[in-house]
Amino acid sequence: MTASPSPLRTRAGTRRPDSGPVRVLVVGAEPSLSELLFLALRHEGWEVRSAENGAEAVQAARDFRPDAVVLDVKLPDTDGLSVLQRLRRDRAETPVLFLTAKDSVEDRVAGLTAGGDDHVTKPFGLEDVVARLRGLVRRSGAGLERGGSLLVVGDLTLDEDSHEVTRGGQGIHLTATEFELLRFLMRNPRRVLSKAQILDRVWSYDFRGQANVVELYVSYLRRKIDAGRTPMIHTRRGAGYLIKPGE
Repeated sequence: MTASPSPLRTRAGTRRPDSGPVRVLVVGAEPSLSELLFLALRHEGWEVRSAENGAEAVQAARDFRPDAVVLDVKLPDTDGLSVLQRLRRDRAETPVLFLTAKDSVEDRVAGLTAGGDDHVTKPFGLEDVVARLRGLVRRSGAGLERGGSLLVVGDLTLDEDSHEVTRGGQGIHLTATEFELLRFLMRNPRRVLSKAQILDRVWSYDFRGQANVVELYVSYLRRKIDAGRTPMIHTRRGAGYLIKPGE
């Protein structure tokens, strides 16, 4: 396991709320890829640590407390999905970017179903990885600049600064991607948003026709936002989804 020395530089708007550099844990990439990722992320101004296998990853996550994790699906001692489950038990909010095999739809869908936030397929461009991580860090709040606003729809509130979500005064815990999806819905109350619009805004790219990822995350939100309450998230068949006050 290798920790980086002090960051080279930090881009504007990508520091943590405590003004420190964003921390990224890279798990299981082949040595050559790991080194390239290490250099690219250090160039971004982030503090980077690497782990070669699942056991190292879990320990590193506890010690390093990363703001984002790059996790290979294939690991020498276990698989990335098992590691993700262990990471989520300790740090449920930390966004995870999966590295998957070329054209492996099964790996991509399995990673998102297990709670991953995004993926890139190998071989990949370093700029793509960095861009995806920037988006995940921004969603999670680790690199957001202060000055957001409070969104309110009915008895549901979302604080864009603190990333706190409550309904009827009761706190609701969301992952980074769930938070970004809810924020998009709440910024457009009573407006039907198509799957294509949601994919473009929340995932920032066309998920190669896998629009079912939107259905999956809407179902996650419903379990947390609407469970035992008057539903606020609604489906318009053939059109998309909307949020409105419970009636």
